[in-house]
Amino acid sequence: MVTSTVEKLSPTRVKLHITVTPDELKPSIQHAYEHIARDVQVPGFRKGKVPAPIIDQRVGRGAVIEHAVNEGLDGFFRAAVAENDIKMLGRPSADIVEWPSEKDFSGDLVVDVEVDVRPEFELPDYESLTITVDAAEVDDAKLDEELDRLRARFGTLIPVDRPAAKGDFVELDMVATIDGAEIDRAEGVSYEVGSGELLEGIDEAIESLTAGEDTTFRSTLVGGDHAGEEAEVSVSVKAVKERELPEADDDFAQMASEFDTIAELRDSLREQVASRSAFSQGSAARDKLIETLLEKVEIAVPEQLVEDEVHSHLEQENRLEDDEHRAEVKEASEKQFRTQMLLDAIAEKLEVQVSQDEFTQYLIQMSGQYGMAPQQFIEALQQGNQLQAVIGDVARNKALAIVLGKVEVVDTNGKPVDLSGFAAVEEDEAADAEAPAETTDEVAAEEPGADEAAVEAAPVEEKPKKTTRKKKTEEPAAE
Repeated sequence: MVTSTVEKLSPTRVKLHITVTPDELKPSIQHAYEHIARDVQVPGFRKGKVPAPIIDQRVGRGAVIEHAVNEGLDGFFRAAVAENDIKMLGRPSADIVEWPSEKDFSGDLVVDVEVDVRPEFELPDYESLTITVDAAEVDDAKLDEELDRLRARFGTLIPVDRPAAKGDFVELDMVATIDGAEIDRAEGVSYEVGSGELLEGIDEAIESLTAGEDTTFRSTLVGGDHAGEEAEVSVSVKAVKERELPEADDDFAQMASEFDTIAELRDSLREQVASRSAFSQGSAARDKLIETLLEKVEIAVPEQLVEDEVHSHLEQENRLEDDEHRAEVKEASEKQFRTQMLLDAIAEKLEVQVSQDEFTQYLIQMSGQYGMAPQQFIEALQQGNQLQAVIGDVARNKALAIVLGKVEVVDTNGKPVDLSGFAAVEEDEAADAEAPAETTDEVAAEEPGADEAAVEAAPVEEKPKKTTRKKKTEEPAAE
């Protein structure tokens, strides 16, 4: 049988000593012979029917053992992880310490696997916490702002003979050059001054110009083949227009809404503003709860896990040499992993379960954010072996919602905050619970292609890679 022990190397890294007996390795040896028999051609034998002694002569038992170990290593490793309740993070690194005998397959297979793990830490007492958020007051100024935004949707643009100002719309012709060579051109661009939706520095450049005037400024390009490079941009103002808003009267209310009077429209807008303010309070309470919990607990993060995440992020942005941005990404990555590990620990303590319906609803919601059909989104997750990571996200969100329901949340005036839609109760406390929810593993099992590994805090969980007959294997990765 497979036996294993754990050696703690640091708070965030362990070494698993795994011993596999000949009997445990035997099924992998048998499968290795069957697989090799399909690949070799021996005169007098049909393909796939080459007997083991002939394979031993033609290929060698060393190759058979290598194939068997490569096939069985992941299963042996995962069995050891489960046996020792290892909260695995990141990539494992395997070292074959002892191989079985090539003569008769006797002797144990001994493997050492190092892997980063979730550190042990004590959860803070969150039930006694009081979280304070800004008061959600809907005053006349906020209501007027909301009404003005609605009026702007029905406004008309009127040409004006004056310098452009914030809020005006301008028609622009633009040419970008690098070292005197034109690399991009755009004509008839409509732009709202002050919106910041074009290039950095353009608002300052055009804010004092009138129609017919032009200027140049330097800016970093944000798209195209020269993204990230600094260019000189020539901009010409073809027209300046200001937005003329319709009068806020009963006629406007009838045109812009289902209401007959401006008073009814204002009442409706007041409800909308109040609803958004309440949502903002809920989001703020959730964020502040995480910040408060992180301040109360020390959670070490594996350095290599952070470094891999930072490198991947900077590589995607083509900013590997940007040390200032690297520091920002590192800080954000460390916080992200600490948050994940904290919520995973809370989910385990609360025995959070993810039902099939919760999992499906989350997938539908996420697919909409990515502009994909739900089935297309699920297939993409399956191809990337990310379904289990998504289940982990659902469990963390649910754990956070349960904790939010246990803490006291008030506004700056001391008034209790309504957290409907944000807070939740544990399953055994829910009055309408008709049946127990499924565990995350059960949900994964029902989803075709779902990874069978346990949900962990890390976004990537990999298995030891194929090994050859040498003592050390570098950086195991997923096959």
